[in-house]
Order: sequence, then structure tokens, then C-alpha cells
Amino acid sequence: MKINRFLFPLLFLYLSANLSFAQNNANNSERLAEFLERFPASDSNKDGTLTRSEMQAFNKQRREKQEARQKATPQPTHANVAYGTHERHVFDIWLTPSDDPTPLVIYIHGGGFRGGNKNMNANSLKKFQSAGLSVAAIHYRLSDSGPYPIMMEDAARCLQTIRSRAREWNLDPGKVACYGGSAGAGISLWLAFHDDRMLPDSDDPIARQSTRLIAAATTNGQSTYDLRTYRKWFEVPDLKNHDALYPFYDIKDESDWDSKRVKRLMKDASAITHLTKDDVPVYMTYGRGDVPVDKDTAQGTWVHHVKLGLKLQEAMSKIGLECNVTSPDHPETKYGSLEAFLIAKLSD
Repeated sequence: MKINRFLFPLLFLYLSANLSFAQNNANNSERLAEFLERFPASDSNKDGTLTRSEMQAFNKQRREKQEARQKATPQPTHANVAYGTHERHVFDIWLTPSDDPTPLVIYIHGGGFRGGNKNMNANSLKKFQSAGLSVAAIHYRLSDSGPYPIMMEDAARCLQTIRSRAREWNLDPGKVACYGGSAGAGISLWLAFHDDRMLPDSDDPIARQSTRLIAAATTNGQSTYDLRTYRKWFEVPDLKNHDALYPFYDIKDESDWDSKRVKRLMKDASAITHLTKDDVPVYMTYGRGDVPVDKDTAQGTWVHHVKLGLKLQEAMSKIGLECNVTSPDHPETKYGSLEAFLIAKLSD
């Protein structure tokens, strides 16, 4: 008995360590599979299986390309302009010289509400400025600072701040559009469909500015952040929610998903629930085709699925609004690109 009592703690530690190792391996395998779904080119030897070293090498190449793009991007006219007190309450703006006030495009970065930065793509910036548009790129608080709606509220406040300086910067406050990828796409759509947050009688001159847009565009965007809607649209009743949405809704326990608080937040965070007949045209582009989804599909696949755009297109078409959706399975030829769409809408 003394031997058993002595060995039991060691056996427990041994089993616990092996269980933890197995769980870590499973999590790593899932992350690698999701990464491969998102970046097929990361599989350098084309054997259909992504290794950790392949992922690290691919990420290194991505960082180097990003650094090269950053060097190619002209310096902003004004960098890290504050619109609040948090360290991420800043934006960059590139003002295009013009005799007349210029329309404005605002870029909102992605990153699952957990990361990302306002680094502007040099090619997009050049296209916009060549068409006579000014451009801004913004930061917003992430989910480590708090849950929804702080991200959307930050973007709205930033928009109002820029509008409040329209005369100073020779901007046309009536011609503003937003675009972004993934989380930035969701914020852009939220701004596009949400009621105007303008407070005309406020003592704060920034709060007296409108948050309405002329148009919105997205890459790999989400029209909903509601678990119930994802399950319905994909017809997968046991689809697990995306990891990024746990801090987004401040989920502490799985039972929270059924709480009134979270159900209310999921509905409010979803741009499609704010859609009305007076809303603006949208352009949505997706990198993948209409791939099947089941409960084991990688998170990065279904959360960036073209169906999220097609469902919004269906809803917008029913009320007579323009929504362009393009992917490998759904070519779009009217505009040809996200940039061309925004230029067309802001140049009308």
C-alpha cells in the first residue's frame, strides 16, 4: 500500500503531462490546418501537409514582403493623429492636393479584433490618390482592452474626428467611404448600416459630426457575428464559434453563449441586423470559392466564407440596394476591383 500511495502521484503527473501533450499536439495540428486553408502557398513542398517549419518560413516571407510594402508606402501627411486617450486611438491620413475638397477613403485593418495594424497598402493608396481621393488608416482598441462594442465605437469616433477637421484638411465631409478586411470589414459594414451616431445638440463638436458613409467595401468580410446565424446559414447546428469571438463578447464559460447578454450583443454586432432601405452600396471580395462547411472545417475557412457575402447580397437585393460579391466562383465585372468600386462611388 505504501508503494501504491507513493506511485499514484507520479502516475497522475505522468498521465496529466501526456494528456496535456496530446491536447497541445491536437491544437497545433488544428492551427496548422487552418493556416494551410488560409494560405495554400505556405505548403512549400506541396505534399498537402503543413509543418511548423513551413509555416514559420512562410510567415518570415510575409513579414519581409510587408516591410518592403511599408517602405514603398509614402509617409502620411499627418501620422498618428490622436482621436482619443488610448494608445490605439490614432490614425494616419494622406491628403491629396486639390483646389476642391477631396472625398475620403478610410481603411480599417483586420486581425480578429485581437491584432492588426494600420499599415496602408501602397498600391491601393496610389490608386485612390491618383483618382483624387484622400486616404486615412485607423487603429482601434482590441479585445484585450474590452469587448464589443468598443471597436466599432472607436471607428465611429475616429470618423467623426476626421470629419470635424474637414475644412482644415480640404476634405468633402459628405463623401466618405470605409473599407477593410475581416474584422475591419465587419466594422466597415457596421458603420455603413448602423444608425447615425451624430448628436446634433452635444457640447462636443466631434460628437456633432455624422457617422454615415457613401459606400463600404470588404475583403473576406463577415456580415454577421452571431453564432446562431452561422449555424443556420451553413446548416451545421453544432458549429463551434470562432476563438476570436470569445474575448469579443467577454465569454467566460460556454453557457454564456445562451445568456441574454450575449444574444443581445451578437445581434447588435452583426451588420446585417442594422440593414435598412436607406443604406449604402457595398462591394465584397473573397479569396476562396464556395467550399463546403461542416463542424470540423477550419475556423479561418468558414469565418471568411463567401456565403457571408452572398447572404448579405440577398438581403440587400430584396430592399433594392446594390451589393457586389466576388470570389473565384462568383466573378464580378462591373467594377473589377474594390478600389475601382470606391472610386466610382466617391466620384459621383
